[in-house]
Amino acid sequence: MCELCPRKCNTPRVGEQVGFCGMGTKVKIACAALHFWEEPCISGERGSGTVFFSGCNLKCVFCQNYEISTCHKGYYVSNEELAELFLSLETQGAHNLNLVTPTHFVPQIIEALKLAKTKGFAIPVVYNCGGYERVETIRMLEGFVDVYIPDFKYHSEKLAEEYSSAPGYFEIASNAIAEMVAQVGSPVFGEDGIMRRGVLVRHLMLPGCLFDTKKVIDHLYDTYGDRIYLSLMSQYTPMPQCMDIPKLSKQLSPKHYDAMVDYCVGKGITQAFVQAADSASSAFIPEFAGE
Repeated sequence: MCELCPRKCNTPRVGEQVGFCGMGTKVKIACAALHFWEEPCISGERGSGTVFFSGCNLKCVFCQNYEISTCHKGYYVSNEELAELFLSLETQGAHNLNLVTPTHFVPQIIEALKLAKTKGFAIPVVYNCGGYERVETIRMLEGFVDVYIPDFKYHSEKLAEEYSSAPGYFEIASNAIAEMVAQVGSPVFGEDGIMRRGVLVRHLMLPGCLFDTKKVIDHLYDTYGDRIYLSLMSQYTPMPQCMDIPKLSKQLSPKHYDAMVDYCVGKGITQAFVQAADSASSAFIPEFAGE
């Protein structure tokens, strides 16, 4: 019975039975390739070796990866094949292994990492998730993950339920991030500027949610100060599936984003990444062509 994520849906996830995430026990991925559009300390010059996993434990109405999170586009791989993909990305020169939406496949990923390490795999492992994580699952990853990149989507319970069907999101994400920080500590960088260890928390600003963003920033900086990096994202892109939602059918106001950047500066935040206005484009959404 699956209890990997906070939903604890208790689905066996065998045969035709799938969990809330839409996945069974066999790993399904949509893409494995070098990715150059992450934060500079993740992508660097050679790219981040990114594996996009199909399925998701969130139901974000604005999801840019809708094809894989909800439509479950992708192909199945064994743990052995997954390990070979990890090794292949390292051979291609990836700065790190970047596991995107991996929560529902954590046991299989751990086994694949063990296999890869017996064959010399040695680059840092990045756990890139939506923040809706069980502390117990994060603890399973100790010794396997070097860098955590969780989202911190909402402070508001109302927004979390309305936009992501994620009850208790603020408390759950807060507890998960606390475990991540306790596990890997303050950020450590290599001479090339690539993060080797640490936590980088992403917050995607949503249209009409300026005050919620302010509360997220306050919580993160007041709690962790310089023990984490913040990535304040302006890349919100209205997707077809949310055009009937008035607030989400439009782009983020550049004035609102600039106001939150100024707010971060005013609080004394220096360990943060910000985005250019032209990042809000569907051109930055990966093509999931099964490669």
